[in-house]
Amino acid sequence: MAKAKYPVSEYVGVPVEQDQSGQYVIKDQTDFQLHSWRTGRHTKGKFKQLGQVFLTENGLSVAVVATHPVAYKDRHGITPMQRFTSETVADAVLKLAQSKLA
Repeated sequence: MAKAKYPVSEYVGVPVEQDQSGQYVIKDQTDFQLHSWRTGRHTKGKFKQLGQVFLTENGLSVAVVATHPVAYKDRHGITPMQRFTSETVADAVLKLAQSKLA
């Protein structure tokens, strides 16, 4: 029996952390890089908007700065994520991260 396919999307994101006031900020603002993760079979939660924070399988908090569809067969080159949270970053943080998009 074939395994059920599921929709796969790529999420380009930037690692974030909470500052002392609980606001999300980019982890290394002077030299941050964008990385890609994808939804996996066991990803919890739903993507709602750019700037949304998700957790990686290593517990890293990441803010989504762009999203792209991925063919199911092409998913293996991208690291799966663990779950979406209901939290988002401020617009200024999102804009700064998006400035790194090619």
